[in-house]
Amino acid sequence: MDGSNSKMELLGWGKSLLIAAGIAVIIRTFLFSPYIVEGASMEPTLHNEEKIFVNKMNYVTSFKRGDVVIIKGPAKNYVKRIIGLPGDKIEMNDDQLLINGEPVKESYLTENRKAAEEMGSLLTGNFGPISVPANHYFVMGDNRLKSMDSRNGLGFIKQTAIIGESEFVIFPFSNIRNVK
Repeated sequence: MDGSNSKMELLGWGKSLLIAAGIAVIIRTFLFSPYIVEGASMEPTLHNEEKIFVNKMNYVTSFKRGDVVIIKGPAKNYVKRIIGLPGDKIEMNDDQLLINGEPVKESYLTENRKAAEEMGSLLTGNFGPISVPANHYFVMGDNRLKSMDSRNGLGFIKQTAIIGESEFVIFPFSNIRNVK
């Protein structure tokens, strides 16, 4: 009698662990996942080696200008900010971003813009106007002098290549914060 109870209890635990593991895989694959920032392209918004919590449920809604997203690349993932939406006309002129002919304030660039001015250069080189194709996005890093993005290597990003939106930094614990 003891042997069969023990076997049933072990079977029950195994079943519970299997269900828990299945739920964890589903959550990590389709809903939320941690990612590690690699490099300086998003400084000062995000720093090298920080772990970020990524919301993968954006496939239900569309992404917005200014969202910080994870992009699936051929060899690695990238963290970038969405600048242009499908159909937008993007232009950069003397460090002023123009979208559809309208100037856009990029307050998240203040610190980097000051550093570029001290070096005697523009933070973002002039380009455009260029039109963002349907189902694609134009992305740039916040640290424009050290960022491979839609301007110089990544090109337009297919909507299907966006894994999700960065919600907040989860590590190191001393730097836990929202990423907006």
